[in-house]
Amino acid sequence: MASDSRPHKPRRIARIQIFAVFILSAAGVINYIDRGSLAIANTTIRADLGMSATRMGVLLSVFSLSYAISQLPMGILLDRIGERIVLGAGMFLWSATQAATGLVRGFGSFFAARVGLAVGESPFVVSAVKSVHDWFDVRDRATPMGIVNSSTTMGQAIAPPILTVAMLAFGWRGMFMLIGVPGLLLSIAWLLFYRDRKDVDFNEAEKAYLKTSITANKVDEANKADKAIGISFSEWASLFRLRTVWGMMLGFGGVNYSVWLYMSWMPNYLEAAHHVSIAATGWIAIIPFSGGAIGMMLSGLLADHLVRRGVPPIKTHRTILLTGMTCSAMSTFLVPHIESATGAALGIGMALFFTYLAGNSCWGLVQSIAPARIVASVATIQNFGSFIVASFAPILTGWLLDRTHSFNITLAVCGMVAILGALIYLFVVKEPIQLADLHP
Repeated sequence: MASDSRPHKPRRIARIQIFAVFILSAAGVINYIDRGSLAIANTTIRADLGMSATRMGVLLSVFSLSYAISQLPMGILLDRIGERIVLGAGMFLWSATQAATGLVRGFGSFFAARVGLAVGESPFVVSAVKSVHDWFDVRDRATPMGIVNSSTTMGQAIAPPILTVAMLAFGWRGMFMLIGVPGLLLSIAWLLFYRDRKDVDFNEAEKAYLKTSITANKVDEANKADKAIGISFSEWASLFRLRTVWGMMLGFGGVNYSVWLYMSWMPNYLEAAHHVSIAATGWIAIIPFSGGAIGMMLSGLLADHLVRRGVPPIKTHRTILLTGMTCSAMSTFLVPHIESATGAALGIGMALFFTYLAGNSCWGLVQSIAPARIVASVATIQNFGSFIVASFAPILTGWLLDRTHSFNITLAVCGMVAILGALIYLFVVKEPIQLADLHP
């Protein structure tokens, strides 16, 4: 069994860790309430603005596609500027855009608002990955990452009733304006009180703790002689030549395809396939996303337990990924065969439980497989590839729905994409990335 000896955690480091996880978790809840708002108002907006399901699918997909493209510059910005400025500006932009969505008048202005929301939200997850990587020991990272990631699923779980009540009380336009306010306030708190690791002067005890947190990771230990700050464009571009990076992009796509299918169309699925009212959908939808939140938290706790027991971090996260994605696919295949609305919600809950069990380890794998100074760049490239894949889920679903008036084919495709992602992690993503791999 591996030894768990390490220096005592200094009080200031502990305070920074608590503040970071608290603000990031609050941002995760707000982020996914904002992100899920269009799915909740889907039917109402289509009726009000006279949109087809295909056009609504375009609006849902343009977010994920814009989000994917925005990932590419975010990696370099985060590795060079830091998460305080990049995430603070992003939170302010996404919240302001969300509030402005209440003023749209047609498809074109709605399209522009969705792009703005995507650009603003794009640094969130990777900023969390970088913050946890910089401030936590490798043996403790999966749990705080699980807390932050579970906050996003908690946001998805509480979004349906909150957004449904807001929409019924103030209309869909008032709903968008109202939910933009909390993010504006949170962005100010982050900018005022958070500090990037590179901007802090450490005492000897703090240096000892942080040194241990770095050298415990074999990838960082192998590259600790390289003292460069940030990443050059040529190094960043060379990441796209690596088999491991492509495997992570496509494998994570198998996770995010499932997430975006359910987040974008699940309320409409319950209304269309099981004849559930809009008000009832808001409450029933709590079930699936609560399953996702539990899966995310369990993933972090399980990964940290295995790493402390001496299982290598890369092996730990790959095992959780393969198990989660396979079980998610099996659950998704069962959903269209469930007759009751509550049963369908429970079936989707099982699929999301396993999806998020795998999803948290996608980020844990990045932290384990990439050297410290390029972790944000690798994470954003992974996210870019995955959201390119995920962007097909909403629009393909809308197109199929207009033609078949059924979700059966859509759910079958979703299960197959998850299986494909698991196979990619099994056969392609195996070896850590070395800094030597980045040089031409």
